[in-house]
Amino acid sequence: MKIDPKNFEGFSRVLTGVVVPRPIALVSTKSADGIVNLAPFSFFNAVAYDPPTIIFSSSRRTGEEGEKTKDTLANIEATGEFVIAVVVDEIAEAMNRTAAEYPAEVNEFEIAGLTEATADIVAPPLVADSPVNMECRLVQVVTIGDPEHGHGLVIGEIVRMHVRDDIINGHRIDHSKLKPTGRLAGNMYCYTTDTYEMVRPKYDASKGIPISH
Repeated sequence: MKIDPKNFEGFSRVLTGVVVPRPIALVSTKSADGIVNLAPFSFFNAVAYDPPTIIFSSSRRTGEEGEKTKDTLANIEATGEFVIAVVVDEIAEAMNRTAAEYPAEVNEFEIAGLTEATADIVAPPLVADSPVNMECRLVQVVTIGDPEHGHGLVIGEIVRMHVRDDIINGHRIDHSKLKPTGRLAGNMYCYTTDTYEMVRPKYDASKGIPISH
């Protein structure tokens, strides 16, 4: 099958079904008025080491007719700060409870039964229940699609990372203890504990062969 994204009904379901598994960012923000918001995003990844940079994408509006502004994106554009907590199996169900479109004044931490913790540098709270939290400052929001109803690609610099002691050894993360949750399509998720190692090859010009270990 060959698919033209512009003429294929439900293309979003195909896209999210093949770009898998995706990590999930549980993003904490605080409005200019001090109202806390917590919401999950699976269009999320790391894109640079120096400076340490992450991205995630959020729709600008939500609801069947786009009648509601996305609180996360609005808060970040207003304050320039946010926290990303890594979603792991232990808090996956709690994360899912934050995914509904609640009124702006609702604190999703309370809905999900998650615990707020004070960040070191930014105003939004950490998710104490997650083993990894990244305090971030906004670098740029790139508009994708229609400026009013499209998406905002949030580019942020990590200014402080919090990692639970038992999942890190030196500079290595023990993924068997982290247990990050993978996002598939629709209502589907996956465990990521079934792992294997593959050594990256290196080109060796002196041996006249393309790769070596």
